[in-house]
Amino acid sequence: MKIYHSTLLAMTIAALMASSAQAELVVIVNPKSPAASMTADEVANVYLGKDPSFAPVDLPESAQARADFYKKVAGKDGAQVKALWARLVFTGKMRPPKEMANSSDALKFVAGNDRGIAYIDRSAVDSSVKAVLTVN
Repeated sequence: MKIYHSTLLAMTIAALMASSAQAELVVIVNPKSPAASMTADEVANVYLGKDPSFAPVDLPESAQARADFYKKVAGKDGAQVKALWARLVFTGKMRPPKEMANSSDALKFVAGNDRGIAYIDRSAVDSSVKAVLTVN
């Protein structure tokens, strides 16, 4: 019985640590953007090539934030997103989001581009951009 409780306690602590380690993502736009807020569906449409009104940027494929963003906002994993963009590029309809090296570069891009949109860690947000969605 003691082993069961110890194992259960260890699993609970590990789960809490894993969930607290995940960064809270925020979708940001340029302050000149008319968007005051956006829904997850609206953001997904931008990042899946259905809404060309924004210039989206992505974090690197290897970034956990990117995987979390697509899973939570669009309900898709990296392979699904890659396949979708391969089809759109092949047909000449759209270009995929530009990839930035990190959140700092994404923030700078959005701050300097009226149509810019990105997802970054909440702790990286500053007054040069406007947060329109918190990704939970």
